[in-house]
Amino acid sequence: MIVIADDITGAAEIAGIAYAHGQKVRFVCNIPDSIENDGYDLLVVATDTRSMTEKEATIETLRIIKHINSWDDKPLFKKTDSALRGHVVAELSALLEHTGYQRVVYLPANPSKGRIIDHGIYYIEQKDGGKLLRRRPLHETDFSYDPEFPAKTSVLRERFPDAQRQHIVMPDATTLEEIRHIVNQYDEGKTLFAGAADLFKAVAGYNSAAPPQHVCHLALDFPLLVVCGSTQSRPLDIGITVAAMPLEIYDGANSEEWYVFLQRQYINDKRHSLILTIPPHRYNHDKETALRLRHTMAEAVRRLCQCHLPRHLVIEGGATAWSTLQALGWEQFDIVGNVAPGVVQMRAMCGTIVTLKPGSYDWGGLFGE
Repeated sequence: MIVIADDITGAAEIAGIAYAHGQKVRFVCNIPDSIENDGYDLLVVATDTRSMTEKEATIETLRIIKHINSWDDKPLFKKTDSALRGHVVAELSALLEHTGYQRVVYLPANPSKGRIIDHGIYYIEQKDGGKLLRRRPLHETDFSYDPEFPAKTSVLRERFPDAQRQHIVMPDATTLEEIRHIVNQYDEGKTLFAGAADLFKAVAGYNSAAPPQHVCHLALDFPLLVVCGSTQSRPLDIGITVAAMPLEIYDGANSEEWYVFLQRQYINDKRHSLILTIPPHRYNHDKETALRLRHTMAEAVRRLCQCHLPRHLVIEGGATAWSTLQALGWEQFDIVGNVAPGVVQMRAMCGTIVTLKPGSYDWGGLFGE
């Protein structure tokens, strides 16, 4: 199977699920002109189309389709955000037009995480011991404040008014059993399934009771670089020097002095290890600032890796992860560990182990704390 995801953390989540169910997984960014199969059960293609304009996302989707159509006839799954973000209809329409599929079943519900669709309305449920505490429509949650795709409505037909005309079916699903029933309703060869992780598991036929293959916590393998790309991340205390980005860079100051300082710190450290952070103070949530911070962090990591290649690179935050891997030119990986839901370890072609962690997840005991 081939999975195309519209962001890197979503791609990592799918790759981790497959690995936990005993599959051999190849993970790629920027799909190459050629790739050897080498017995992989699943190819996961990470893109950054959610951060693009709709036109850019469509062009990138078409570029990927061109390569996929030249490969063997393998079933395709489109991973989308479970909170309706992204250029969903544009990307799915492009896939329909240029593949042999006749329809799309779009199901972003994740009942296992309390995200359901009931009578065409998207809800987020909060439960305690199986007891429902409350059910909130998506537009009444924090997703209404998303800077790029704010949830202004919880009604799927209002959020995606062109879906039906584009042969995109959007069924209800409040349980995992309903998702499995929906998958069984449609001819797999003519139906493209698109949506969240629970739908992927049903399409792939994974048994939810399968024993997971995972790492209990992240080993402190030195040399180690930890990149905290979220301004909301709590400080990490794992005995490694922390280097915070200067506040002046928020306002557009030149980053060169910080790069030189980091290189000196990294080279002089006996273990060649460092934690890079973005302090939350005075943080401006506009897109221009976010892009500047992201690219500054990515460039810092690139320069440090030129000084000394780390054995382990941990990156927090999907946007930061994408920018960093692009700056490094690392595009192909083998999945080697599923640390926790959404926290995945993979080996780059250079041998470095890369761990991706969503910025919205707490560090918890990932480092064995």
